[in-house]
Amino acid sequence: MSAKDQKRLEKLVKILERLKQQAEKGTPIVVEGKNDVKALHKLGITGEMILAKSAGKSFLDVVAEIENRDATEVMLLLDFDRRGKEYTKRLAKSLECTKISSNLVFWRMFFGLIAKDVKDIEGLAKFFESLNNKCLSRKV
Repeated sequence: MSAKDQKRLEKLVKILERLKQQAEKGTPIVVEGKNDVKALHKLGITGEMILAKSAGKSFLDVVAEIENRDATEVMLLLDFDRRGKEYTKRLAKSLECTKISSNLVFWRMFFGLIAKDVKDIEGLAKFFESLNNKCLSRKV
């Protein structure tokens, strides 16, 4: 495995560990759908998840659901494609008006590290697994 892949894997592990810690503190994570939740669970991320794009929810329904959780902060982990970026910006702006802080730190870190290879949160677990396997196979 290349040193570049090893560094990416190390950075990814650190980001995932920080995300896990934040979720364990009770900060809800907003994702697009059920498959995103499954991917995060595969990566060991549990905690409160809010689905933004499922079961016919409107944008206002999602904002209301977040408000009803009585959280002062949520982590936005929507997809890295154009629509995901737009939805993230729109949601962050709307939540700002409700005095709920939108944590975009993890989204930005993932985007900077893997957006060329992964377009959605759903693909994050598969990418991590393949990068990890690549690293392990090169060490043997």
